[in-house]
Amino acid sequence: MGRSESMCSKNGKSRSGLTLIELVITMAVSAFLALGVGALLVSGNRAWLQSYNSAHRQTKQNAEAVMLTFGSVGRKSNRLNYIIYNINNGTFTPAVPQTPNPQEVVSGDAVEFRYWDVEFDTDDSNQLLDVEKTATAYALFYLDGDRLKVDYGSYPPGAIPSGGGSRNTSNVTTTILAENVSTDPDIGAFSHTTLNGVGQGCVRINIILTDPATDDSIKVMTATLLRNIWPR
Repeated sequence: MGRSESMCSKNGKSRSGLTLIELVITMAVSAFLALGVGALLVSGNRAWLQSYNSAHRQTKQNAEAVMLTFGSVGRKSNRLNYIIYNINNGTFTPAVPQTPNPQEVVSGDAVEFRYWDVEFDTDDSNQLLDVEKTATAYALFYLDGDRLKVDYGSYPPGAIPSGGGSRNTSNVTTTILAENVSTDPDIGAFSHTTLNGVGQGCVRINIILTDPATDDSIKVMTATLLRNIWPR
């Protein structure tokens, strides 16, 4: 009886703990899991960096600045008092239709918007604008080599003499909106549609911004609608 119980106890007792082989297998599985998690973390971090760099690269910021400035200035400008120009050796010439067609798309290298930047006349009890003025300021968007610039000044006299000429440089504030700017062949940076020679107040910009470090390009194509009409 005592011998039988002793044999049953020796052969039938359950063991606790891990053997060396089980420990090695467990460590190997843990190592593979750690490697997998690490690869996911590295991949996620790389993707985040790519997204961050893409969103904050200079060409992207320049494109946003161009669209914001062009759109905001255009929307507050006088629809009856803007001019698109071609530039030749520093001389600005108004861009006009080239065909007898009643409707035509006219493009150029610059556009001058004219708008109001003054408060209401405080001496006027009715708080009205001076109705004799069609604008009090201008913004001239133009290409200077591979740079897109905008000049801000008072109107009158405006950016360009009547009929064309050199741009005004007196009491002007100039901002560089973007560098490394180019346009499609035979297409100006700015355009609008004319009806019987008269612009319809929707001015488009079409330029290409290139990152010189990576040679990546962004095409900026947007339009602004001039909503103010004065005099009516």
